[in-house]
Amino acid sequence: MTGEFSIAVHALVFLNHHQGDILSSEALAENVCTNPARIRKVMAKLKKAGLVKTKSGSEGGYYFDLDPFSVNLRLICEAIGGRVVSTSWRSGDSEMDCLIASGMADIMDEIFMSLDAAGKKELEKTTVGDIDLKIFGS
Repeated sequence: MTGEFSIAVHALVFLNHHQGDILSSEALAENVCTNPARIRKVMAKLKKAGLVKTKSGSEGGYYFDLDPFSVNLRLICEAIGGRVVSTSWRSGDSEMDCLIASGMADIMDEIFMSLDAAGKKELEKTTVGDIDLKIFGS
């Protein structure tokens, strides 16, 4: 998981709360507590995935017009291109004579892939609407 996932979820919940409004990257950045360039990078991924829409021009920005209970966290994670569990480093060396050193990386990859799949399944259980309800009540 990266910070982009948190930014995306936060932005979508904020846009959902302001349905009907078009919010600039500056307005989103202020609420998310990051910079507008970072917001634009994340929002471009959400737009490509069809999770937000944009309006161009001097009064342009982003808006959310989907059913918030149909947008689950797995969709957001996949839009960002993230994995729930991953690693950027692999131990051992497949060329070594030692069975542990030569086999450990593939075994760990299988474990991480399994954990990632389980994590994504768990993310399906929570929607933008659910988070909105947790914040604002029913």
